[in-house]
Amino acid sequence: MLDEIPLTRPDTPLLDTIDSPADLKLLEPEQLATLARELRQFLLFSVGQTGGHFGAGLGVVELTIALHYAFDTPHDRLIWDVGHQSYPHKILTGRRERMLSMRQAGGLAAFPNRAESEYDCFGVGHSSTSISAALGMLIAAREQKIERRTVAIIGDGAMTAGMAFEALNHAGDIDENLLVILNDNNMSISRNVGGLSSYFARMWASRPYNVIRTGGKKVLSRIPPALKAVHRAEEYMKGMVSPGTLFEELGFNYIGLVDGHDTLELIEILNNIKKLRGPQLLHIVTQKGKGYSASENDPFGMHAMNKIEPKRKKPGISKAESPSYSAVFGQWLCDMATADPLLAAITPAMSTGSGMDSFAEQYPHQFHDVAIAEQHAVTLAAGMACDGLKPVVAIYSTFLQRAYDQLIHDVALQNLDVLFAIDRAGLVGEDGPTHAGSFDLSFLRSVPNMLIMAPSNEDESRQMLYTGYQHKGPAAVRYPRGKGPGTPINKTMTALPIGKGVVRRKGHTVAILGFGSLVNTALDAAQELDATVVDMRFVKPLDEALIGEMATRHQLLVTLEENTVQGGAGSAVNEFLLQEDYRIPVLNLGLPDAFLQHGKVPDILASVGLDKDSLIQRIREKLQKCKIQSEAV
Repeated sequence: MLDEIPLTRPDTPLLDTIDSPADLKLLEPEQLATLARELRQFLLFSVGQTGGHFGAGLGVVELTIALHYAFDTPHDRLIWDVGHQSYPHKILTGRRERMLSMRQAGGLAAFPNRAESEYDCFGVGHSSTSISAALGMLIAAREQKIERRTVAIIGDGAMTAGMAFEALNHAGDIDENLLVILNDNNMSISRNVGGLSSYFARMWASRPYNVIRTGGKKVLSRIPPALKAVHRAEEYMKGMVSPGTLFEELGFNYIGLVDGHDTLELIEILNNIKKLRGPQLLHIVTQKGKGYSASENDPFGMHAMNKIEPKRKKPGISKAESPSYSAVFGQWLCDMATADPLLAAITPAMSTGSGMDSFAEQYPHQFHDVAIAEQHAVTLAAGMACDGLKPVVAIYSTFLQRAYDQLIHDVALQNLDVLFAIDRAGLVGEDGPTHAGSFDLSFLRSVPNMLIMAPSNEDESRQMLYTGYQHKGPAAVRYPRGKGPGTPINKTMTALPIGKGVVRRKGHTVAILGFGSLVNTALDAAQELDATVVDMRFVKPLDEALIGEMATRHQLLVTLEENTVQGGAGSAVNEFLLQEDYRIPVLNLGLPDAFLQHGKVPDILASVGLDKDSLIQRIREKLQKCKIQSEAV
C-alpha cells in the first residue's frame, strides 16, 4: 500500500522487461503479483508527472495483466469502456516510456486511440459504448471468417446507460462468442465477494458444467415442461448466490462474482471462458484506487488528479482566486433554489465536475443524479416541466450531444421551460477531442424555440443563468471550462434583455462581434487594431439591430467564437447579413473543421489562430485582401 505518490521513478525491474503482451506471456504465473505491484507504482508516478485519471486504472491492474496474459492481443480484441481505466493497458502495450507525455501536445492521448496503437481497438472517451463496439467487431470477424475473441470491459457506472443494455439485448439475440466483463468497483451494484460465490463462478466458467448444461438442455428440449423446470432451477440456484438473473434473461451465461484482484484466478477463468460458446458475462469486483491509500479512501475525489507541481512560496499577500464557471453555476443554483422551491437540478453523473456538490447537500430533495443517462436526464426534465417544476439540466457540452433527439423532440418541440447549463463549452485541453465542446452552438441554434446565450465573464454567466431560468421556453447557457477573466460577480440577479448585445469598446474600420469566452481576447487585440468590440451575448436570437448598426458604421465585420465555424454563431450573422442585403466583407473566426488533439488550451487556440497575435494578423490580412484602408494596418 502506497501512502504517497512517488516523485521519482520507482525501481521496476520486472515491468521494464515488458514491451508487449508477448513479453508478458513469458513470465511465470508466480511473477505476476510482483508485476502488478510495480505496475501500480509506475502508474502513480507517471500520473503524478502528467496529471490524468488513475483511480480506475489502479483498480484494474490485475485484470489488465490477466487479459493480456490469457488472450492473443491485438488479434483478440479488448475494448475498454470510457477509457479512464486504460493506463495500465497502455503501459503493457509498448507505451511505458511514453507515459510521461500523457495528455501533452504530441504525446499520448488520455483515452484509447486507434491512431496511437494497434492494441487500442476502439477510440473512446464517452461512456457505455464498449459492448456495441465489441459486438460490431465480432460480427465483422464472423462475416470474414476470422477466428478471434472479443472482450468488452465495462464499469458498473457505465452499465447504468441505456446504450449498454441495448447492446446486451442484441448480443443475447445473435448468440455469438462475446465476453463482457462487468468491473464492479463498489461504486454501484456490487455484493461482497465470498468463497461460495467464487466457487460457483469457477464452476459456471468450467467446460464440464457447460457441456452438461447445453447437452442436457438439448435432450430435454424434446420435453418442454422438463426443460422449463431445469431452466428455472438453474436461475434460482444462480440467483441465490449472484446478481446475474437479469443477464441470464438477456441471453448471457453469467459468471460471478469474482475477485478482480486475484490474477491467477482471473487467468484460470478467462482460459475456461475461451472454450465456451455464446455470450458470456464475467462479473468481477475490484476496488477503485487500489494500492494508494488516499484513492481507496476517497474514490470519487481521487478519480483523477492534476500534475504535481513543485511548491513555491509566493511573495507578498496572495490575491483571492476567482471562481471557475462551474463554481459560479453551483453558487447560482443554491441562490436560485433559496428563492424558488420549484427548482429541480438534474445531472447525468457529473455533480462534482458541474459544481453541484454544495447544492446536493443543501437541497437533497431538489437534486437528481440520474447516472450516466443523458437521454433520460433531458426527458426527465421535460416531464418535470410539464407538471410545474423548473428543471435545470447541468451537462457538459460533449455529453449533450448524446441527448440531441430528446432536446429537440421532448423539450423544444413542446416549448417547455427547461434550462440547460452547458459546461465545458469550447476546448477542454488535455482531455482532447472526445471531451471538447466544439459543436453546441451549431447543433443548438438550428432548433426552434431555443434561447442560446454565451457569457464572456463570470457575472454575465450568473445573470444569463437567471435570464434563462425566468425565460418561458427552453434556454441554454454555454460556458467554458476553468476560470473567467476575474470580473466581480453581482449577487443581485437581473434578467438581461433578450437578444441584446453590448458594445465593450468603440473603434474604427473593424467591428469584432464576439460570442462568449473569446470576447476578452478580442478586447486585447482591439487595442492594437483600434477596433470596435461587441459582446453579442445572445446567439439566438441575434441582436440584429446592433449587427446592422455595426455593418453600417464599419468596413469589416469579424465574428469570433470558441465553436466550430461551420454552422456556428458566425454563420448566423452571415445569414442575417445576406437576408438583409448588407454588402460588407465578413471574416468568420472560430474552431476549424477538424478534431483538435489534446494539449494546453492557450497553445491549441494559438495553433488555430485564435490567440491575440493571430487575431491581429488575420484581421490585417483580411483588410489588405479587401483593400480596406485603415490607420491600424
